[in-house]
Amino acid sequence: MRFQLEVNERTRAVDVAPGTSLLSVLRDALDLTGTRFGCGQGVCGSCYVLVDGRALPSCMLAIEDAAGRSVVTLEGLAKGGDLHPVQRAFVEEDAMQCGYCTGGMIVSAAALLSRNRSPSEGDVREALAPHLCRCGVYQRAIRAVQRAAR
Repeated sequence: MRFQLEVNERTRAVDVAPGTSLLSVLRDALDLTGTRFGCGQGVCGSCYVLVDGRALPSCMLAIEDAAGRSVVTLEGLAKGGDLHPVQRAFVEEDAMQCGYCTGGMIVSAAALLSRNRSPSEGDVREALAPHLCRCGVYQRAIRAVQRAAR
């Protein structure tokens, strides 16, 4: 079946079966691999994308529920070759090790900063709470979000 999506400010048509996860469409049909497959159950945070401005786990969203909505992936945050302030701050704070969770954290941080330009440390912790990081970069990630807010 054919579905239309707005992904990273471009209208895209994909032919996939109903019920296919947005994550699978992004990675397999659109080759947007910054969105990672982690647990497949919406609890690890590695697959987060922005859907109509809200950070959501793409593994839990069926293609028919995403159709007609605005989707922004990690790749879509950068504009004209310039990193999004959160992406730049993650690099500057060295807020990644293996990098598997990083994309989801950056997407959630971007969503936070779009609705709260001066978040408290508690606000940042709450926004990053759904993200599991085996490498333990949480403190650096918090600093990165605070840096991006400045």
